[in-house]
Amino acid sequence: MRSAADPLIDDLNEEQREAVSAPAGPLLVLAGAGSGKTRVLTRRLAYLIREGADPMGLMAITFTNKAAREMTERVEPLLGARSHGMWVHTFHSACARLLRREITRFGYTTRFTILDADDQRAAARESLRELQLDEKRFAPAAVVGRISRAKQDLRTPEQERAAAKDPWSQKCAAVYERYQSKLERANSLDFDDLIVLGVRLLEDPEAGAPYREQFRHVLVDEYQDTNHAQYRLVRALVAAHRSITAVGDEDQSIYRFRGADVGNILRFEEDFPDARVVRLERNYRSTQAILDASGSVIGHNDRRYPKRLWTDRGRGSAVVLYQAADAGDEAVWVARQIRALRPEVEGFGDFAVLYRTRAQSRALEEALLGAGIPYVVVGDLRFYDRKEVKDALAYLRLVSNPMDWACFRRAVAAPRRGVGEATLAALAEHMAQTGESLPSALEHAGDIPGAGRAAAPLAAFAKLLEELRALAAGEGGQPAEVAEVVLAVLDRSGLYAELRAEGTEEARTRYENLGELVNVARQNGPQVGSGLEGLAQFLEQAALIADADQVPSGEGAVVCLTLHAAKGLEFPCVFLTGLEEGLFPHSRSLEDAEGIAEERRLCYVGMTRAKRRLFLSHARQRAQYGGGAIPGYPSRFLDEIDPAALEVQSSRREAGTSGMWTARAGRTPSAPAQARSGVPTRPLPGPDAAGALDLRAGDRVSHHRWGEGVVVEGASGANGEVTVDFPAAGRRVLVLGLARLQRV
Repeated sequence: MRSAADPLIDDLNEEQREAVSAPAGPLLVLAGAGSGKTRVLTRRLAYLIREGADPMGLMAITFTNKAAREMTERVEPLLGARSHGMWVHTFHSACARLLRREITRFGYTTRFTILDADDQRAAARESLRELQLDEKRFAPAAVVGRISRAKQDLRTPEQERAAAKDPWSQKCAAVYERYQSKLERANSLDFDDLIVLGVRLLEDPEAGAPYREQFRHVLVDEYQDTNHAQYRLVRALVAAHRSITAVGDEDQSIYRFRGADVGNILRFEEDFPDARVVRLERNYRSTQAILDASGSVIGHNDRRYPKRLWTDRGRGSAVVLYQAADAGDEAVWVARQIRALRPEVEGFGDFAVLYRTRAQSRALEEALLGAGIPYVVVGDLRFYDRKEVKDALAYLRLVSNPMDWACFRRAVAAPRRGVGEATLAALAEHMAQTGESLPSALEHAGDIPGAGRAAAPLAAFAKLLEELRALAAGEGGQPAEVAEVVLAVLDRSGLYAELRAEGTEEARTRYENLGELVNVARQNGPQVGSGLEGLAQFLEQAALIADADQVPSGEGAVVCLTLHAAKGLEFPCVFLTGLEEGLFPHSRSLEDAEGIAEERRLCYVGMTRAKRRLFLSHARQRAQYGGGAIPGYPSRFLDEIDPAALEVQSSRREAGTSGMWTARAGRTPSAPAQARSGVPTRPLPGPDAAGALDLRAGDRVSHHRWGEGVVVEGASGANGEVTVDFPAAGRRVLVLGLARLQRV
């Protein structure tokens, strides 16, 4: 019987106390947003030790080193020296610690090295070269992604080869086999190997027995983010004693693109029929208005545990919805709201601006800069500092100034064209000795000692620059608009083609950023003019923004970040921008039933970052991916919020009438509002029975975007959900009546 005062549980609410003091055995803690998840997890660690558990027999697994450190730092003051010996690690660090002891069982030495992402791509590139496969068709990054998915599903190279049904998959399986052989010969592991070998160790009846016996209690943070391999690792650890505490929230599962399977947390009671389930529904972060609005959105997901978050922080201000004319108007509105609210908060650091894609940050950054508001872009570089944007600007600066050696070095390597460091060094030495200019040296590069081997690609590159310069100057015609020159650079240089060939999530994001650069050029064409002079003006403006002063210290800075990067953070005031169909939810999710559900979870995560004020916005039109302005239809997530919970504000100006740098001409105003509260809507297409197939596992189908794939789980009827494994896009769940699949 505990004493009257118990520092471990006295300051907890009833549900938190139940979770912390639950007896050993399977425990699922459904921790709603802002409900004190970390406090419960650390207190349970301390409680188990105080009640007699050996710290060396406790393993707590997190997803980040920061979370692991925070957990350890919170437990130590509660127990002092008694807490020493706990295993508090990320999945990867826990497995690395185990493998340092046991990896000789798998043919490695204990001095194995762990590859980073660049090392992995290099190994894949070498494997492709040895197998005489074209990197344009088998982009190294895409191949590494496919190998990673296979390892996350615990599929060996042999299993991949046996399951391959088409030539592309067969060749990828061959690359996987060659890649893995290289790693083994080099005594190296990639990050996925750490988990794979950890599972093999712990599932081995003999080798894993000491560890299954040692770890009598296992606690897992963010259980909803586990992939299949991590799930198997945890199951192996708790197979004997079944003392597992899984803490998570299926409503915040947003990392499917990394392999996370929300089904792991949803199946917990199937895996452990005697599990105790505790729901943490009291929120300590947000006002009730914010909780009600976010709850109404997430409530439209089917596969979830029902819960309703509540708070004693009061109703609070209504959620504001702003209907912007376009992206520039949206950004200016955000900046104005921040200026108006600044006296009510401690500093600019109390504001966060969230967006679905990184490309959206450009207009927001310019608006904040123009309003004199300090800001930082978290987890990312500023728009003009991103590699792909800097590569494109290097070409443009070379067109404007052919003497720019630094830009030449960058552009000639983006994409790679057979001009290496030795050639560049020879060119630099020649120009230093002779005083010859770069354009002149390129004309006879074949005669320069050390550069002759790259004469052909250098000549081709020089010709490309001449053609781009002639286009900009208007030789034989009218000088080109800046946007036309930017598009020509992206198309003729190979920058667009390289990203299209890579086909990864990262490549798509970089492609979108380049499209945003085209948008900038279009929007500012009237101000900067055309031809080489207009190009020079455009580059000057871009440089001034890119070289803006660092955010001043003291009063803080507005935080700009993607929704994925916002997970785990909180701010007094949050702006969630770009709530339009095709942008959020993203177009890549619209035909994928689980994709829409995850986008909705992402929206919920964004909304629940707000503590006191939440602002939502969408634009009546928006330029996307380098194209012209297109109508912006409000996100379906806005329709899922009770209109009574929203304070709707609308821009009074027509779309496209002004921008950050200059007036935007030639735009067609968006249609009048047609929905409630003046929000324009677009009818969403329903499933088409005529277009639905009756599919079974093993059938081969073709999708207009993702190519050929194999049905993993069949279905029939317009509303049936079929699971298809696409070699280039991974596993997707599609609604038959919407997906327009064709049988192969």
